Amino acid sequence: MNPAFLLPPLLLAGSNLFMNVAWYGHLKAPSRALWAAIAISWGIALFEYCLAVPANRMGAQVYTLAQLKTMQEVFSLLGFVVVAWVMFGQKPGLTQLAGFALIIAGAALVFRGN
Repeated sequence: MNPAFLLPPLLLAGSNLFMNVAWYGHLKAPSRALWAAIAISWGIALFEYCLAVPANRMGAQVYTLAQLKTMQEVFSLLGFVVVAWVMFGQKPGLTQLAGFALIIAGAALVFRGN
């Protein structure tokens, strides 16, 4: 199997985990100065970019841009669920899971083709 099919989704999944930590991790330390939270978040986001840029470069060889963006959005959502659950103890409820399922169903349509 061509690594360009497998590697981009793996890199995108990792990049979105970093991004969700950058977006929400600072909420664990609300007393930290805003400038420090921003600087730390940027530092974490650098790792996200180090994974996302190669994922998109490689992925563009085998996926459409719409498929790459859809993967990114689904992994962003899954990364959010992991971060919210692991870092904040917020498990998704049934209505949230149903909403996420609808988003994933929409993503499946993008991969189905025209």
